[in-house]
Amino acid sequence: MSADPTQTLAFDTSCHLFDGCGFDTVAPGLHSFLFKPLWGNADSNLYFNKTMLLALLGSIIVVGFFWAAFAKPKVVPGKLQMIAEAGYDFVRRGVVYETIGKKEGEKYVPLVVSLFFFIWMMNLWSIIPVAQFPVTAIISYPVGLAAIVYILWVSLTFKRHGFVGAFKNFTGYDKSLGPVLPLSMTIELFSNLLVRPFTHAVRLFANMFAGHTLLLLFTVASWYMLNGIGIAYSGVSFVMVIIMTAFELFIQAVQAYVFVLLTCSFIQGALAEHH
Repeated sequence: MSADPTQTLAFDTSCHLFDGCGFDTVAPGLHSFLFKPLWGNADSNLYFNKTMLLALLGSIIVVGFFWAAFAKPKVVPGKLQMIAEAGYDFVRRGVVYETIGKKEGEKYVPLVVSLFFFIWMMNLWSIIPVAQFPVTAIISYPVGLAAIVYILWVSLTFKRHGFVGAFKNFTGYDKSLGPVLPLSMTIELFSNLLVRPFTHAVRLFANMFAGHTLLLLFTVASWYMLNGIGIAYSGVSFVMVIIMTAFELFIQAVQAYVFVLLTCSFIQGALAEHH
């Protein structure tokens, strides 16, 4: 097996059960999430790798899909326009309107729709042949998306309430708490400005990271045990690959939904009047 830490495959195809090589030497690990630069040098921090390519292609696919669907909209929509409208309307009515409200939320619909379909596409790469990697399993991408939401949320809070009002909003100021008010405000400030954006990013990353690791584990095990009596175990592992792939399809959509739902919750909190 190659000792190269940037090996993109998690297994050596010559290694099987009963062949004298242990599964611990071929099991998926952090090296499964590292990719050689397609362009540039990793040491210089100026390079372009597989995850960046998938992110770029995913963006083009999402933009291209909606461009093709709405470039020449018709009163009686065709199949493509109908699918695009259904997706757009699901996010607009089912997420934005339900969380923020129609009047306040309408201006944020484009952002939330873009986030939802971009994240969903980045997650879907995990089960698409050749790509087979969820971009959001690299934490920098969820952190970048969460940072966009965080900046919007904080700026909206200051814009709507001013400095004093924003401070009360972030700290959950309530003078009726009496002596425990300073402690409560400290906890709320720490939770709102540090914990919430952190968990917003990590929730997406952790689910995609764990899901991809499990898929890799069962896929590698299916090949590793494909030898002698191990074929029976290999069959069970392959069934798990199919089950996990179906489960991942569900989780990929759910995580995109949860991310934008929390985004709308942050926006709603920024716009709400503090009592």
